[in-house]
Amino acid sequence: MGRWIGQITRFFRPRSLRLQLLSRSLVILSGLLVLIGIFQYIIMSHFLYQNTATNIRNQIRSAPPHAWDQLLGSVQPGNPARPGQGQTPQVQSSDGQGTSPGSSMPPQGNRGPGNGRGPGAGQAGDPFFTFDISSIAFVDTGGTFTTMHGTAPRLAENDYQAALTTRLGSGSYIIARDSTGKNQLLVLQPVSTFGGGTIGVLQIGTSVSALQRVLVQQLLIFVFLALIALIIGLFTFLPILRRTLVPLSRMVDTVSRINAGNLNERIAASHEQLEIELLSSSFNDMLDRLEVSFEAEREAKEKMRQFVADASHELRTPLTSIHGFLEVLLRGAATKPYQLEKALRSMHGESERIIKLVSDLLLLAQLDKQPNMALTKDRLDVVITEMQPQLRILAADRHVDFSLATAVEVKFDKDKIKQVVLNLFQNAVQHTDPLSGKITVQLAQDETYIRLMVSDNGPGIPLAEQAKVFERFYRLDASRSRSHGGAGLGLAITKSIVEGHNGTIACTSGPTGGAKFIVLLPRAQGGN
Repeated sequence: MGRWIGQITRFFRPRSLRLQLLSRSLVILSGLLVLIGIFQYIIMSHFLYQNTATNIRNQIRSAPPHAWDQLLGSVQPGNPARPGQGQTPQVQSSDGQGTSPGSSMPPQGNRGPGNGRGPGAGQAGDPFFTFDISSIAFVDTGGTFTTMHGTAPRLAENDYQAALTTRLGSGSYIIARDSTGKNQLLVLQPVSTFGGGTIGVLQIGTSVSALQRVLVQQLLIFVFLALIALIIGLFTFLPILRRTLVPLSRMVDTVSRINAGNLNERIAASHEQLEIELLSSSFNDMLDRLEVSFEAEREAKEKMRQFVADASHELRTPLTSIHGFLEVLLRGAATKPYQLEKALRSMHGESERIIKLVSDLLLLAQLDKQPNMALTKDRLDVVITEMQPQLRILAADRHVDFSLATAVEVKFDKDKIKQVVLNLFQNAVQHTDPLSGKITVQLAQDETYIRLMVSDNGPGIPLAEQAKVFERFYRLDASRSRSHGGAGLGLAITKSIVEGHNGTIACTSGPTGGAKFIVLLPRAQGGN
């Protein structure tokens, strides 16, 4: 039982987009056809009833005179309009004017005996109705209801009064149920004499079942044609739908070929359908972002691997040195004052290197995570002037020039900017000759930026290496002694600090040597 339910559910709720579009389109089309059928049935039934009522009235007015003489005379034997007394009854038309029953259609000879379908049924006369008459009744002005043929339903008195006093349209009718339970379409027609006196209302009824059979027949024809249209639409829509969804199938094939190692694949962006084109464009944008993210992740992993390797290498060297001195001391050097002091001084220097390296690494980690810059408006020229004695001591016998513009105000963290100046100056000291070296510190400003430049006359930096000098643990001369070259973190820290001040840093080198490090900081715009 559950399996059958599942199959029925899959039939009405398919997972395939093609089948979903097809089934839902057919459901919508079927619903529209049902609505059209309902409206058609309502409109056709009303039209058929009106047409039948109009036809009855036309045939009433076209009836032979002798039929109405016999009919109306038999129901009102004492009426002055009775035939033979010179006043012939007439049936009022829809415009209120009276017409003689035989005025528009005079007798045309003997048309055959009565067949039970009209007023002359079973009597000498002509059958003049071309449709089946279910009932004929006459209601006089006094309200007397007389059935003359069949089973005639009696209506409310106000219906007959309305027929006497109101000009009825040719298509007006009333649906009523007779005593046998069958519905009849009733037409009420006033009857009067040529003298203008109304003598009553003629009520003629025909069976509704015959009309309903016509309606059902038309409805069945419509249903049959609708089913044919649905079948034709099904077989026509399937190939069109299949062709329409071809771009989606191609997109599925393309996406299935894409993986983490093949992100350069792209989906064709030009399609006939705007929605599929937008979907393709969105997929391609997503793939571009994924490719950038994967590339950034690979670079980050490579940098992390290189960082761990460099940090391990930098830490291993002083630790190995300390370990070696401890072994020397354990072998007996501790009893010799000269060797003991030498070993302790060496271990002290190595421990200072470790402390500085760890401090720099912690500082870089803090700057990467969330730079904590206490930016306040101050004069940068005053700060550098205060650092001059310290910088000259670091330069030793090197020649140092200071060219500082005055009143240079900028928002900066005083301690961090001092570290930037000190790192750049130390880098210049390490790459210049102790005796012939020349270092210049310049501070200038324009309308937008503050420019701090530290230049030297050292060997310079090759063009291919200029973009790498700010990387962590990077050194131009890998074979240079670490006691002079440092760990390669100073410029990386400097770059992080400058970017934390919304500034930039760059380095240049001339063809004959020398290096320039230029820091650009935005000028203060007032306030603190």
